[in-house]
Amino acid sequence: MRKLLFYAFMLMIVFITGCSKEEITLNERFDAYTNHWQEMQFENMYAMHTEKSKETYQTEDSVDRYQKIYEDLAITDLQFEYEKLDEEALEAAMENETATIPFTVNMNSIAGPISFDYEATLNLEGEEDEKDWFIDWDPGFIFSQIKDGGEIGLKTVQPKRGEILDRNRIPLAMNDIVYEIGIIPERFVSKDEEIKQIADTLNISEEAVNEALNAAWVEPNLFVPIKRITTDQWTESLASIPSIDRKEETGRVYPLGAAAAHLVGYIRPITAEELEEQEPGMYSPNDMIGKRGLEQLFEDRLKGEQGVTITIEKDGEETILAEKEVQDGENIYLTIDTITQEKLYEAYDGESGTAAAIHPKTGETLALVSSPSFNPNDIVYDSSADLWNELENDEQQPLINRFTSTFAPGSVIKPITAAIGMKQGTLDPDEGLEIEGMTWSNGEGWGDYEVRRVSATDKPVDLEDALVRSDNIYFAMQAVEIGHEAFVTGLKTFGLEEDLPFEYPFTNSTISSDGTLSDEVQLANTSYGQGQIEVSSLHLALMYTPFLNDGTMLKPTLILDDEHSQAWKEDIITPEQATLIQDILRKIVTDGTAQVANIQEFPISGKTGTAELKLSSDQEDGKENGWFVGYPTDDQDILIAMMMENVQDIGASSYVAEQVADVLSQLK
Repeated sequence: MRKLLFYAFMLMIVFITGCSKEEITLNERFDAYTNHWQEMQFENMYAMHTEKSKETYQTEDSVDRYQKIYEDLAITDLQFEYEKLDEEALEAAMENETATIPFTVNMNSIAGPISFDYEATLNLEGEEDEKDWFIDWDPGFIFSQIKDGGEIGLKTVQPKRGEILDRNRIPLAMNDIVYEIGIIPERFVSKDEEIKQIADTLNISEEAVNEALNAAWVEPNLFVPIKRITTDQWTESLASIPSIDRKEETGRVYPLGAAAAHLVGYIRPITAEELEEQEPGMYSPNDMIGKRGLEQLFEDRLKGEQGVTITIEKDGEETILAEKEVQDGENIYLTIDTITQEKLYEAYDGESGTAAAIHPKTGETLALVSSPSFNPNDIVYDSSADLWNELENDEQQPLINRFTSTFAPGSVIKPITAAIGMKQGTLDPDEGLEIEGMTWSNGEGWGDYEVRRVSATDKPVDLEDALVRSDNIYFAMQAVEIGHEAFVTGLKTFGLEEDLPFEYPFTNSTISSDGTLSDEVQLANTSYGQGQIEVSSLHLALMYTPFLNDGTMLKPTLILDDEHSQAWKEDIITPEQATLIQDILRKIVTDGTAQVANIQEFPISGKTGTAELKLSSDQEDGKENGWFVGYPTDDQDILIAMMMENVQDIGASSYVAEQVADVLSQLK
């Protein structure tokens, strides 16, 4: 009797254990399947299909199809909802060797969220000791709508790229009509001659033309695309070639051409590497993307989002599975003034340099110029190696963006030195310094080094005289009096060694290579814009705004809708000191180094500066960069900081002052 009870007890334990094992196995089996599905491990899913499913649907119908559909539709974030079978359902499943689990699939796609309900049938298969649950799969697991057949369709609508416009809604980058230039072979009158003429006119190789004509699909009466051009590149010489034809298309056009190339940038076809870096579905291999300048900086705002519709077509009827409307790119409105941008660029006449124009009362950026430049329309519509080689090998380096770079400022920094000295209380503008001769040294610690000035006077030199004549010795003496630490602190109050608070990325203006002034010689040189100090043209223009705003240095703005007239630095000098500097800046033009800019009917104020670029301290002559910072004395609604390279043979900084005065007079 005891043995009988023992065997009955053991049998009950085995039964309970067996039920528990089957309950865990069935539910966990479907958990494992959905986990593979969620991780898109389609081969692992296929291994869990019933033998009947595998016979009906080979790997190309399941694994490969999943892979292709999910990639094409950019499927992500798969989630599953279902209830595990309870004990009663599990007992029935064991008895019938089959079970059904309803489930819901949620996912994101290139066209937005997709959700569908379906049922999974699990069958118990295998030898008695190795039985397990397998899924009876069909195409409804991909999308329930294609259980009994149907084709998945993907339709896209490309967004219109946002335009970049100036403060007056004049476009800097726009979507406009362009021409697709092509050849219709049956129109050739003299084939070889026409191919040569086409290649020369379009600036492409004859090999490229012949390669297009020799494509397998070409027929005598078909239009063979050769190159896209802007409408203003269509010439009579092109029109006169018998075999040439054109088609109108929409393309990106840059109306200012080279005048705003570095500022605006350009778009180009996206590369495979760039495509990999983007979120799935954001770009396709044939898309264009901003490559530099504002086109690149504001790519996310300009590009828009393509419209996408995923459809199921079956028996001639189309069902929408998911749909996302197209969103055109955003237009960007800048503070830039197109006329100012063009006039400043034209003033260089091909010479090298950089200029920035701002509204000194609001901080709005009116122009950012880098010269020499390139035509972004050529970059967009001419992919030939010859163009890039020409630009990259040009000794003037037109691809370099000079307006984001920094340069030695020369004497245009002297008003800043004066402001620092007055703020520190070491510089009395009315006190005259006794300076003899053309050179000065501050003792043995300087060795053989001497500061030189361009003109002398037999009178004591005060601040006005020093700025009007641009006396290096006066400012070197004042810097020594200010001291290393205080002068560095003073320059930092003008934003040196600090990020420019501006949307467009700039190189930081710097005091020196390590941000300090190590000795008196370096301190003296820095006071008049030599040494290692470097500033950008935009930053320099901003450094003059305290003189026109009672001591407040303005924050620059580029986007028209942004808040203007914001302070970047406050209380740099007192309103009285600012007025004093203003008065002297006018006298520099009427009586000093910038008299070439003195126009009687249009008063201008400003400061000249020449930065000597010597390779060594004992070099007598070197290249010179010329600067001028100028503004209308009365209106004060524009301030220009302009630098031209290698001006030593064309009048140095006076030549630059003349160009700025000419631009201001044209604008006003």
